[in-house]
Amino acid sequence: MKDRLSRIRSGIETAVADSGRQPGDVKLVAVSKTVPFEKILTAIDLGVTVFGENYVQEARDKFNALYSHPLSWHFIGHLQSNKAKYVVKIFDLIHSVDSLKLSKEIDKQAGKIGKVQSVLIQVNIAEETSKSGVLLEDTARLVSEMSQLTHLEVKGLMTMPPYFNAPEKARPYFKALRQLRDQIRAMEIPGVAMDELSMGMTGDFEVAIQEGATLVRIGTAIFGERA
Repeated sequence: MKDRLSRIRSGIETAVADSGRQPGDVKLVAVSKTVPFEKILTAIDLGVTVFGENYVQEARDKFNALYSHPLSWHFIGHLQSNKAKYVVKIFDLIHSVDSLKLSKEIDKQAGKIGKVQSVLIQVNIAEETSKSGVLLEDTARLVSEMSQLTHLEVKGLMTMPPYFNAPEKARPYFKALRQLRDQIRAMEIPGVAMDELSMGMTGDFEVAIQEGATLVRIGTAIFGERA
């Protein structure tokens, strides 16, 4: 794992430098869903501080077991409204908000514990029926509606492009998300930051960084193939 992490960090640094950005502009989110506890501890020892989880119960178990460690937890899976009350208690950032209904439930549950929950809006940039996410043309309106919620703060956007064997084929989708982010930022909606772009995974994170990613979600390249 030490060697794998070293290669990933080197790849991130190179992509950041190639795009004229600063080293701290991109954070690594280690996708730890279904990863055994022992491997997560190894990653922590190697300096990983941000973990991405897809499943609420699994995340709760890990969060409770690792509570003494200074970690940041991100929820990156599809979120159902009835799980919002659990998610707001654990996660610093939710990557996968895709509707006003879900937003309102997150706002309600965050309010109960006196929290302002940071979220990203998941955009279905390729309009794939197999994936969740708001359509590109509906995103700005959703951001405006969400900005009215007092216990929720929109920090940016997230997407998953179609799977390609060639990373370059994903570039237009990453570019489209960055352009959408810029358009929404120019609207200057009160309370909306639009600082984060969560895009890029094991196979295409360098291209995503070149197109503006601030959060890259990498699992397999860190932890190896899942059983």
